[in-house]
Amino acid sequence: MPTPTAAVSPRSDARRNHVQLVAAARELFAIAGVDASVEEISKRAGVGIGTLYRHFATKEALIDAVLEDAFQEYAELADTALAHADGWVGFCGFLEAALELHASNRGLKDVAASGAHGLERVAAIRRRLQPLLAQLVERAQQSGALRADFTAQDVSLLLWGGHGVIEHSEGTAPEIWRRYLDFVLAGVQGDRSRPRRGTDAS
Repeated sequence: MPTPTAAVSPRSDARRNHVQLVAAARELFAIAGVDASVEEISKRAGVGIGTLYRHFATKEALIDAVLEDAFQEYAELADTALAHADGWVGFCGFLEAALELHASNRGLKDVAASGAHGLERVAAIRRRLQPLLAQLVERAQQSGALRADFTAQDVSLLLWGGHGVIEHSEGTAPEIWRRYLDFVLAGVQGDRSRPRRGTDAS
């Protein structure tokens, strides 16, 4: 007779279907925004529409899961940056990786901004992300490489600016945001002798 824990544990195929549905929805939302239909999503995931609704009772619930997945990546990027021995390199690396992530998921911007759903799980990840950003800033300042008047809130300001550059240059110069980042890092840098891009200092 199965133990209570085994009885409630999701089967491996159910977990796989969940992951595939979120991945398929994320891909389609990044291309077409929230107008992508649940039929298209289930087809791309290789499952039936009934399976989709067993995992996500509404399309809004699926949108929440997609955004949770995307914002979780930002938190993981911050964790990776904090693990770097050099605070400035970690700080620069986070900004570059975060903008790269946005550039590869442009369509998710409209999903996040729609406000048509609760986004409770996304809000929880954002709350987790804030102290990580504060640590990134503090470490970079302790090394003397980041201006002392820079704050954790300014990280969001820089990312918003980068997102705008990415959105407006998508069809003409999709990599121009890297030039934007170089200019920004030059402006916030304290120790001018340090490399401006974390990835330039290995």
